[in-house]
Formats: sequence, C-alpha cells, structure tokens
Amino acid sequence: MRTVQEIQLTLGRTAIEDIDLDVRSRDDIPAILLGIQFIYRTEQLRDRVFGLLESRILGLGKSSGNGGNGSDPSAGESGRINPAVGRPGMQLWNILVPGLLKQGLNCDCDRVTELANKHADVRRFLGLNATLDEQVFSYRTVNRNLKLLTPDLLAEINQLVVQEGHALAGYEEGDPLKARCDSFVVETNVHCPTDVSLLWDALRCLVRSIAPLCKGRGIAGWRQSARLPKTLKQEFKRVRQAKRRQGNPERVRSYLEAALEIAQRAEGALAALERAGEDEGTLGAARSYLGCVQLLADPVERRVLRGEKIPHEEKVFSIFEEHTRWCVKGKAGVPVEPGVPVCIVESEHRFVMNHEVTWKGSDADVAVGIVEGAQGLYAGLSSCSFDKGFHSPANRTRLGELLSCHAMPRKGRLSKAAKETEGAPEFAAARQAHPAVESAINNLECRGPDRVTDRGAEGFGRMIGLAVLAANVHRVGRIVRDREIVRDRERERLKTGPLPLAA
Repeated sequence: MRTVQEIQLTLGRTAIEDIDLDVRSRDDIPAILLGIQFIYRTEQLRDRVFGLLESRILGLGKSSGNGGNGSDPSAGESGRINPAVGRPGMQLWNILVPGLLKQGLNCDCDRVTELANKHADVRRFLGLNATLDEQVFSYRTVNRNLKLLTPDLLAEINQLVVQEGHALAGYEEGDPLKARCDSFVVETNVHCPTDVSLLWDALRCLVRSIAPLCKGRGIAGWRQSARLPKTLKQEFKRVRQAKRRQGNPERVRSYLEAALEIAQRAEGALAALERAGEDEGTLGAARSYLGCVQLLADPVERRVLRGEKIPHEEKVFSIFEEHTRWCVKGKAGVPVEPGVPVCIVESEHRFVMNHEVTWKGSDADVAVGIVEGAQGLYAGLSSCSFDKGFHSPANRTRLGELLSCHAMPRKGRLSKAAKETEGAPEFAAARQAHPAVESAINNLECRGPDRVTDRGAEGFGRMIGLAVLAANVHRVGRIVRDREIVRDRERERLKTGPLPLAA
C-alpha cells in the first residue's frame, strides 16, 4: 500500500504551501525547500509531477490527481503494483524530497536521514510535525527507496521544472531561446587502475565469493581461504615495490603464477559445485570474477613479461564500475580522469535543459543528438554555442538546419569565409556568453557529480539525473528567494515612510 502523499492533514501538521521559510538565510537548505515549495504550490506542475511518480513507480497508467488515494483497486492486475493493498510503504513525495536534498546538499543518505528525522522544516515538508509525530526514517529505508527514482523519471520531472522555471524567470513560450553546450568528466568511484592492482581486485573477490560455497558443500581446497588473500596481497605489494625500483620480472612472474593457480583451482571448484546441484544464480558472481582474473592475467603477461603495448580498446579500468573510461580532456593539472563524460545544455536563464551521459564516443558524436533532444523538449531553442571539441563538418551542416545560430568554432587555421562567419555579431555574442556554462558545470559538481559513489551504470545515471534536477530546483528557489527579499524590503520601506527632508 503506497500513496503519493496523504491529503488529509492531522493535528499539528502544516500544509506545505503554508510553511514559512527563512528567505534571508544563505544556506542551501532553505533555497532547495523554496524550490520544492514552488513545485507544490503550482497546482498544474504538482499534479503532473504526482502523475509521473504514480505512473513510473506504481505502474499506474493514470493519475488520480489526489495523491493516489482514489486509485482503482483492480489496477494491480496484469503485473502492475496495486497501491490499495499491502503494507504502507514510503510515500512517493517523501522519496522525491530527500532525493533532492541529498543531491542539492551533496551529502550521503546518512545526513539526509538525519535531516528527515531532526530538521523541523524538512519534517514539515514530509508531512510530519517536528515535535508531535514520532515517525522516523531509517537509513536503509531512504537508501532503498531513492533507487526507485530512475533516470528517465528524473528527466521527465526535470523538463516540467525547467518549463515552469523559464516562465518564472520571464520567458514567454514562443520566444527564441538561447543556450550553451559543454561537457565535463564525472569521475567514478575507482582507484588508479593498473594491471596488477585490477588483478588483485579480481583475485580477492574470487576467493571471497567461492570459498563459502565450497565450505557449504564440503568441497576441499579452500580450507585456508582466510589466509589466502593475505598471501596474495603480499605478492601484490612485492610487485608494486619492484615497479618503483625499475621493475623486477621475477616478482611479476611469481605473482602471475599464483593468480593463475587460484584461477585453476576456482575453475575446478565451480565444476564441482555445479555437479553438486548449486544454483546457477549463486555461482554467477564467482564465474564473473573468474573471468576477470583470466582476462586481466593476459595483459600483465603481455605488457610486463613480453614488453608488448596493449591497445587502448583492450584495456580494463575497473572490474566494479565497468562503464569507467580513461578520459583525457587536456586540462592543466589534470592529465587524465577515470570516469564518464557528461554533456549538458544550459539555457540563457541558467537552467540545465538537457543532459546526456557519453558512454561511448566523443563530444562530436553527441552534439547533434543532444540539441535535437533539447529541441524536442523545448521548441523555442533557436541558438546554441559550443566548444571546438564538438566541431565536425557533419555537425556544422546538421546544426545549421536545426538552429538559426550555432556558434561552433572550427579547428585549425580559418579560411576567409570561416573568419567572416565567426566574425558575425550573433556568432560573436554567443561565443562571448559561452563561458558562463562553466558556472553551471561547477554548480553541478557541487551537487554530487564531481565523483559518483553509486554503483553500476544505472546508479551513475540516476545520480547525474538527480543532480541536474536538484540544481534546477535550487535555481527556482533562488529566484523565489530573491523576489521575496525584494518584497520584504519594499514592505519595510513602506512602513518607515519617506525620509524627512533636511532642514
């Protein structure tokens, strides 16, 4: 039994639209809460957000518009979740609010759980009373429910928020909209990858996953499984020390032989476990790590012992975050970044309209696609600026068909015609405004994507989408807060009256 939000207020609770926030505070929490309050106060926006939460999480085709309390009891048929039966689950509104706070403050689930349990204003936004209600949220509850916010759902909510944010900033539908596009690397939570260190990761995980299964089935060969990782760690340290001393092939060969011996023993154990009737799903993790050991042992032998150069496409940078790329952006002081590039399109009103995670390819491969996606969401987009990294003849031709002005500078020496094109007033104005996109990138990095700690490609996409949405909600809150401050100053001026004239 799960609803979007409880409509009926109980004793001591305050309606979200009536919560009084401190607009003079310079902290991020009131600004984010003001943005959330704007979503709730705008009835049409709130209903559409509630409808998306209901349809994407509960699997209902239509929103009842009243927080899910009017859902059809038969909606649980055909594999859909029935919100009218079962134990009470976390309300969908109470999933979105902590998620926005988590990314907006760049904190972890422990801190956002503490805020949900102890912060008076946050509890009011969750439909609770700061003193009378004894309901508390656990870390596990918050962490598990945040995973229900999929990247696609967050992108749809972000579109609604940006549209209302543009209207709040003074943009009228139908007017031409200018934007700027750039990319940055979001680091994954991995250590500096080397062949020997990745092989060590695969070995210790292989032993940890297969030893308990063998002990449970009485299969011999893993009696000293607690000691084995320590022995392998000593071999790994010897190889690492030898590398600092200009290398020692004998130590590498000893380390590689130990790794292959463990892999051969694990291969036999897996066959024995399969004959013993072990479930294939249970053996999946051990098989995966065994494949990693066999895959990573080959480049160690080829590179160190044979002196071969490993092609970039054959290199592995993490066995845990397999989507990690070796990104070289050419920035001063940052030679390489292990992560994934993310491309964003920011509007002239400082809202991130669209973003795309570049799992493969370069900036030039996503330039047209991200502009087409942004135009599909916001029809008024007519101008966009880029860096040189996005340039290609095909991109310039296609963007010329999509946009009235595409400020994409060419690489290399310019021809006379190219100089005339890039010297046009519209092109020069777009290029002059383009560096402001770095502020949006820095703002996003302050919302968590500086280094993603969520696991897997889905967790990576979820954190990026939630950070973009939180940044836009924060921007809405800033606009509301600035206007409230102006109104407060005007009220104070009217109370005090005009200053007396000097004698």
